[in-house]
Amino acid sequence: MRLSNYFLPILKENPSEAKIKSHQLMLRSGMIRQSSSGIYSWLPLGFKVLKNIEKIVREEQNKAGAIELLMPTIQSADIWKESGRYDDYGKEMLRIKDRQDRDLLYGPTNEELITQIFKDNVRSYKNLPLILYHIQWKFRDEIRPRFGVMRCREFLMKDTYSFDISKQDAVNSYKKMFLSYLKTFEKLELKAIPMQASTGPIGGDLSHEFIILTDTGESEVFLDKNLLKIDIKNIGYSEKNTSEIIEKYSKFYSATDEKYNKTEFDNLVKKENQLHTKGIEVGHIFYFGDKYSKSLKALINSKEGKNINPQMGSYGIGISRLPAAIIEAKYNNQFMKWPKSITPFQVAIINLGKNGDDADKKSNEIYQILKINHFDPLLDDTSESPSSKFKNFDLIGIPYQIIIGTKMNKDEYEFKELGKDKVILSKDEIVNRLKEIYNSDK
Repeated sequence: MRLSNYFLPILKENPSEAKIKSHQLMLRSGMIRQSSSGIYSWLPLGFKVLKNIEKIVREEQNKAGAIELLMPTIQSADIWKESGRYDDYGKEMLRIKDRQDRDLLYGPTNEELITQIFKDNVRSYKNLPLILYHIQWKFRDEIRPRFGVMRCREFLMKDTYSFDISKQDAVNSYKKMFLSYLKTFEKLELKAIPMQASTGPIGGDLSHEFIILTDTGESEVFLDKNLLKIDIKNIGYSEKNTSEIIEKYSKFYSATDEKYNKTEFDNLVKKENQLHTKGIEVGHIFYFGDKYSKSLKALINSKEGKNINPQMGSYGIGISRLPAAIIEAKYNNQFMKWPKSITPFQVAIINLGKNGDDADKKSNEIYQILKINHFDPLLDDTSESPSSKFKNFDLIGIPYQIIIGTKMNKDEYEFKELGKDKVILSKDEIVNRLKEIYNSDK
């Protein structure tokens, strides 16, 4: 993409309403714009990041055996009344009526609807286990939206729902999602710590929230540093592996301020291993048994010929929250560098020449070569000053840059990874370097 043809409305100053770094950076770099309180438009740069995150989440869900569908944003209130949550959910639920005066709602979550779909279509234990998921916009009328997309009213969420014949099978599905979440966040270059959590309005008796450790997080967290050393690379989704990984994490203390107990923390964790910091919740998983299948009368025929209520769980990832969480975790007070797995463009070409000169020709040449080699570059072909171009690209956070000035030899290019010293490479060396970088995890 040529920057002269792209829509990238960069702001020179931090907007006054933005109080945390991620909100400031997402507004300044042209990723988002506020539409109304707690509701944002995702502009092209932000939308690319969002779709890249969505792709990683989807890939890992599919590997764990989940099957994708898509449910509507507007739901009938009838099934919520049947489950007992319509009145209990509170003012966060946006309730509406259609022209026939029927009660509808903008879905804050989908336990009721997915249970209704299951009830209408699945009859036998032979169809279980079954794990279904979708990626969909949701709405919760937050009393005080703040921190940009970190806590807003409309948000993009991946929510998964499992159906099993027994509690043991349901726990096995839970363990699969536990590992899937760890792998997803690892691909986003994030260290997410699973912590036992309260189940809240979802219900149930088993729950973990996944917390990214950052100094600007909303939650205080207390944990054993040994949790940071657990390696999940090359672990598949077999029952043995998923059980072992959850056991590894369960050995060490971790708690948010809601669950923190100072006496337990001091007794279970050596002083040198104690870590007290802040974190951002990016995922939450629940096992809640037959809470919804029972209230909504979803039945399956067991192997013994009995009609029973399936055991269920639900698993959420806040996809539209993740770009902000990643910024809070990665920003180093000088520049933002996107993880290579979700960067909006793989490499930036910074043309310091003028229209038609040698630097301009070299910039266009390397741009075409990269396109031919299936890379996604962003070429700055604007007439901005060099200092302005460098500031803009540090703001945008594309992790690799090719800098082309007028004093370089014909087949010499400055190649730089953000935060590191630049090196001089030829066209072929740049292509090979980028192939090595972006193909290393495939």
